Amino acid sequence: MGFVVEPWSLFLSYEISQKDVEHFLSANYELLPVSIFADSPKKTCAVMGLFNIHTDVFWGSRFEIYVIARNKDTNLASWIIYDYESNTINYDPWKGFLSPTLQSSVFTTTHKGEIITDIKSLKSNNAIKLTADIKKTKAKALDKQLWIEGNLSIDYSGEMGDKASDPFGLIFDPEEMKEALLLETKNIEIEDMNFGFLNKDSTLLEACVFPYAQHFITTTIPRGHEMKNESDLEDKIKEIAE
Repeated sequence: MGFVVEPWSLFLSYEISQKDVEHFLSANYELLPVSIFADSPKKTCAVMGLFNIHTDVFWGSRFEIYVIARNKDTNLASWIIYDYESNTINYDPWKGFLSPTLQSSVFTTTHKGEIITDIKSLKSNNAIKLTADIKKTKAKALDKQLWIEGNLSIDYSGEMGDKASDPFGLIFDPEEMKEALLLETKNIEIEDMNFGFLNKDSTLLEACVFPYAQHFITTTIPRGHEMKNESDLEDKIKEIAE
């Protein structure tokens, strides 16, 4: 299945410790120090992704928390999905197809050069209300371990995890993960935030914005692609093109 993440997707990284995640991170994963940008200090972190997304069958907004960890079996940096909220249909290996989870959902840009997020969950106290000033941003090189290697190994955690499924890899053009816009954390005003184990007082490390659409291919049911690095990813792209 192909899907597109629309322009102006926003990613925030928060510093975390082993204590924050020991209740759900499975034994074959351990926290891995990483950074959003190539030249930033590496720290153990969770990443929050806020974006609009569409496929052939649905279109909407999605908000996710990922814990960045190393898979001890493959040695790959991995994005572990801890929790998510969405205003459109969802699928996860634990519950199958699900209805939208949000009672209110705003993720948009304004003519003033802002990203505005205002969401509230239907069944939990998850909520995010923030404004990001994107007028003063600049392009910077991204950390390849996080954005390329990490996207070749995505898994679910806790109740969403399925022991029978393998971590799965996204297929994408590595050039779409080459750089993003650096968004200074001082230019993000967080009015309210309670999402999983993150809250308004959590330590915000870095933030980035992708000003262009990103295009991915995955399987509807998680299945390992056996891609280990950028070269494997490029081979998979050539295979699809043929």
